[in-house]
Amino acid sequence: MYVPVCCQGGPEPPREKVHALSSSVRRGAPIRRRDAPSLPERVFTPAGRAVTSRGRRLYRVFGWFKRRRPTARVLRLRSRGEQGDAIRVAFEALAPDVDTFLGQAAYLQLGFFETLSELIATTPDLTHKEALSKAAGAALTKHREIVALIREREGEPTALMLPFREPLDAFRAATHGVRRHETMLSVHITAGMLDDFYDALSHSYGEPGVRVAHILQADNDRQAIVELVAEAIAEDDELRSLLAMWGRRLVGDTILIARSALRERMLDAAATSQVEPVFTELLAAHARRMQAMGLAA
Repeated sequence: MYVPVCCQGGPEPPREKVHALSSSVRRGAPIRRRDAPSLPERVFTPAGRAVTSRGRRLYRVFGWFKRRRPTARVLRLRSRGEQGDAIRVAFEALAPDVDTFLGQAAYLQLGFFETLSELIATTPDLTHKEALSKAAGAALTKHREIVALIREREGEPTALMLPFREPLDAFRAATHGVRRHETMLSVHITAGMLDDFYDALSHSYGEPGVRVAHILQADNDRQAIVELVAEAIAEDDELRSLLAMWGRRLVGDTILIARSALRERMLDAAATSQVEPVFTELLAAHARRMQAMGLAA
């Protein structure tokens, strides 16, 4: 039990000092630990102005916040043609080998050509056939150019594309609409998103990747599809609503195909956060495509 000094036989402190001490505590005077470092008599700001005792405490508090301010980490998606490091950092550890990349990219373009060819065959309007044929021709050109690159590298195009035939055919079947305009929208949305994705992925492969990026960035001639869809929904609100819903449904299937192109074993939480900006930009580009057709994303 604590016993005051005055009760232990020692000299009793003067009453005026006890009164002064108790009065200072009641007034809220700061109590400093014995081992606490004392503040210097005078503190000066960078401008050379003396700081008061109260100002010293505030000055140190704000200085502490300033010292602890973290450095912002910026992740961004490289714009077309820009040779920055954002995509390389995100994809180098996740990108498959170059032959796998080329085989999948080649078969995707062949699949887009096949879907558009089916649309041409079932479309009665000659003007629509001609518009769709341009988009089909652009997809076939991209396919042939990627195949030519595979052959230049002494690869066998059929052997490289074969592993992707089953999953990509299933993807095309899942995104094939019941109505012509649904399928038109499917080609425009899925081809646009995957062209953008493979363009970003291509920067992990040096010279072959640069060539693939150049191929994918060529004119896709799908503007005619945009105009056909916009014309169809201009006076048909029911079709507009249906296509808007269909467009939103396409996003999930397309993102799954894009993720399947990466090395699944490397897709841990850290890697997923690294490539998140890329998928965010894919979704933003998708919203712009939908808006251009007059559809809500």
